[in-house]
Amino acid sequence: MYKSKVLIGLIVLAYVLFIVFQFNGNELMASSFSSTIFPLIALLYYITIKPKTLFFGLFLVCYSLSELAFFTIDFVPYLYYYFIGNTLSMLSYAFLLIEICRSVCGIHVIKNFKIHIIVLMGLNTYIAYILQEAVSPFLEMTNEYLLEITYNIIMLLLLSVSLLNYFYKDNKKSLFLFFGALCIVFSEVINVAYLYVAHQNILNFISVSLFVLAFYFLYQQSKLVEEPVEEMIIEE
Repeated sequence: MYKSKVLIGLIVLAYVLFIVFQFNGNELMASSFSSTIFPLIALLYYITIKPKTLFFGLFLVCYSLSELAFFTIDFVPYLYYYFIGNTLSMLSYAFLLIEICRSVCGIHVIKNFKIHIIVLMGLNTYIAYILQEAVSPFLEMTNEYLLEITYNIIMLLLLSVSLLNYFYKDNKKSLFLFFGALCIVFSEVINVAYLYVAHQNILNFISVSLFVLAFYFLYQQSKLVEEPVEEMIIEE
């Protein structure tokens, strides 16, 4: 209990210091403190949550490593930092996607949520197009461009599957998972705007805050026990 209170205090302190330095124009210090928030949340999970799940744990580890990679930016070429950081983030989203999928009956979802899936595919295509249009002026058709496309596809798949998971289970755990994925996507979209459209402090503040909120929802769902699902096939 004492350790968890200390970690929560450190998380709040890191978040507050991020805000202070961000709006004071010290982006280096702001990024340093924001990069410590998520590893601290991962540590809180490993200390307080029992039992733990493999893929959710891997999600936290990979994302924490992608954040901690920021502290190597002065010691490695930027291109290496870019690829390593983004690859770790993609892996983290992929592990969270697997964590959600492993408890979902795919046949049931496909049979009963056809319209939902079609709408989500259309929405994902549109969002992916908007994101690529935002970054395409800054990236040539190279490995970086392909990485951005893959990154966006995995991220949007995570959002779609988490929503279908909520439709499928309709419980508090699946709702928190969906809220977490939704905050992640909104955070990433705003981060694209911050990096490529308008380099404004408020955008980075909102992006990081949404990610903190995402981790809050994901942490809360990890404390809930998975409930059995009664599959009711909809007659067409």
